[in-house]
This record gives sequence, structure tokens and C-alpha cells, in this order.
Amino acid sequence: MNTSEVAKLLGVSTSTIQRWVKQLELPMERNERGHYHFSNEDIELLKKIHEQLQNGTLIQEIAPLKEKKIPRKGAVKEVENNQALEKLFTKVSELELNLNSKADSVASYQLLQHRREIEDLQHLVKDLTQHVELLQKQIDELKMTSKIEEPLVFDNSKVKRKKKNIVSSLFGF
Repeated sequence: MNTSEVAKLLGVSTSTIQRWVKQLELPMERNERGHYHFSNEDIELLKKIHEQLQNGTLIQEIAPLKEKKIPRKGAVKEVENNQALEKLFTKVSELELNLNSKADSVASYQLLQHRREIEDLQHLVKDLTQHVELLQKQIDELKMTSKIEEPLVFDNSKVKRKKKNIVSSLFGF
């Protein structure tokens, strides 16, 4: 029987049945969906609990009968064929070794690729430095030739002349 059927049988709610199972830690079986599945023995136990509660006993005072029912425990089957297990372990070990060697080769390849890229960049920087030096020399040479081609002028300032007096300029003195 499921929880709702047992609750109808006893005249209580489904949450009351669930609360009794949890609070009294009753070892009830569950189905594949996790719902309680009550056998005839479980129903008799719940009827006794219900009677005790009807007679005024507190739920904390009810001692669950754990000795009668032991919860199910899963058992691990012993491996019948140890050779198959050993074969599996060796295969896993081989796969791990192959994986590690593949990872090492990939890392090595990446390091070599980065090294090549760095060397290419160093050559490019060297070529650019030489080109900049050449351009600097050409600029310096152009400055030197432009200074040579300029005409020599000793003094470009105006000559200061004496101012003549108006009277002397009129009479020509």
C-alpha cells in the first residue's frame, strides 16, 4: 500500500503518516520513485502507534520497534574474474601514459612555435633598427648640404644713419 491508502485506512492525513515515519525513524521501504511502500506488518505497526497516540501517549514517548525490521543494505558483489579487472587497470594505465606523452608533445611543439615567433620578431627589430639608423644618417647629410648651399651673409641688419636737421636739409649744409 502507498501512503495515501494507509492514511485513509487509519483516518489520518498523508503528512501525518510521513511525520510518524520520520520522527520515529521507522525503517520503511521505498519504491523506485522514493515513495513509501507499506507492507501488512508496517500497517499493523502504524495501527499500534495510532492507538497509543489516541490513548494520550506523546509521540516522543513511543519507542519504535527497530529490532523487528532492519533496513535494507546494499551488498557489493565480489568480482568473479580478477583477470578482467587487472586487464582493465593495465588498459587505464596505458591510456594515462599515452595521454601524458601526447600532452608533453603538444607542449613541446607549442614551445618551439613560440621560440620561432620570438626569433622572427628579434630579426624584425634588428632590421628596423638598421633602417632607422640609415634614415638618421641621411637626415644628417641633408642638414649638412643645406648649410653649405646657403649664401654667406655677414650682416643683414640696416645701417643706421644720422638724422639731419630740417633746417640743414633745406639749405643744404
